[in-house]
Amino acid sequence: MKNTALSHIHEALGAKMVPFAGYKMPVQYEGVNIEHETVRNNLGIFDVSHMGEFLISGKNALALIQKVCSNDASKLIDGKAQYSYFPNETGGIVDDLIVYRLNEEKYLLVVNASNIEKDWNWINKHNTMGADLRNLSDDYALLAIQGSKAVEAMQSLTSVDLNSIPFYNFKVADFAGIEHTIISATGYTGSGGFEIYCKNSEVEQVWNKVMEAGAKFGIKPVGLAARDTLRLEMGYCLYGNDITEETSPLEAGLGWVTKFTKDFINSEALKKQKEEGLSQKLVAFEINERGIPRQGYDIIDNQGVKIGFVTSGTMSPSLNKGIGLGYVPINYSEPGSEIAIQIRKNAIPATVVKLPFYKK
Repeated sequence: MKNTALSHIHEALGAKMVPFAGYKMPVQYEGVNIEHETVRNNLGIFDVSHMGEFLISGKNALALIQKVCSNDASKLIDGKAQYSYFPNETGGIVDDLIVYRLNEEKYLLVVNASNIEKDWNWINKHNTMGADLRNLSDDYALLAIQGSKAVEAMQSLTSVDLNSIPFYNFKVADFAGIEHTIISATGYTGSGGFEIYCKNSEVEQVWNKVMEAGAKFGIKPVGLAARDTLRLEMGYCLYGNDITEETSPLEAGLGWVTKFTKDFINSEALKKQKEEGLSQKLVAFEINERGIPRQGYDIIDNQGVKIGFVTSGTMSPSLNKGIGLGYVPINYSEPGSEIAIQIRKNAIPATVVKLPFYKK
């Protein structure tokens, strides 16, 4: 197991450490619900340094990104980020990612921790145009500072006006006494805030200064368990659960980042699937009685026949009810559709709802 540059700090804070994507990561400190509510109502800090970072540069950088990514990166300008995915050649998804445009010939791709090696091999395999590729994953750290008080709490740490960075935009600037950090108005929680990219050698200073500046705003460290409940309340896909090498991006609801205005890997097959119509869809549902849906549970109809499966599920700390995502046939995908979740021996009624579950 690898450590992040902050593992010793998490252990000193009493975090429960677990293996995740090849790293020893903090799953929780005080408890999932407390940490979840901290982000929703105040301010939390996550160490997500296990994520992967690839630098793509040179005159053919954009051409490579356009080939391997579903979204249209030609629409990006300096300082703007874009959600996207790598389609595979068989109708599924290699990974989902964020593309940052640093300048016309330099892009940063941020990928999931569990897929770093696979993604790196995938991009290199398709780099027929000779773009310059660098895997920075082992050298860079990533902190997510999330919550409604992030702007106010962090403003003293930078000369940049944090209010001036719109969602999915970023600045390369000073932060917590470190020059040339990336301050990105992105996150995986739905409660606003920033993600800070810096070198491993710098991240402990950044963490300490963030904790110091955030103290009067009630900042707390938050683990991966609350990160999962926060993202699920927003309906954000998790790779390995809701999207995989086998799932169609269109059925997963990623049509909005699938741009057929350009050619990309498997674009013709995906276009055909869109034209012919989908047979199933990833939907959000709420449990109508007591019960917690879990990944892998069967989704059934009112006759008790299996029609799908749960890909993500939890007890929502904000709504105090069971919520989940799962694939169902298209005729069960409209909000209001009645389904049931097989929880052990019981068929628990549930209703398909519109995302997000958590509305501010």
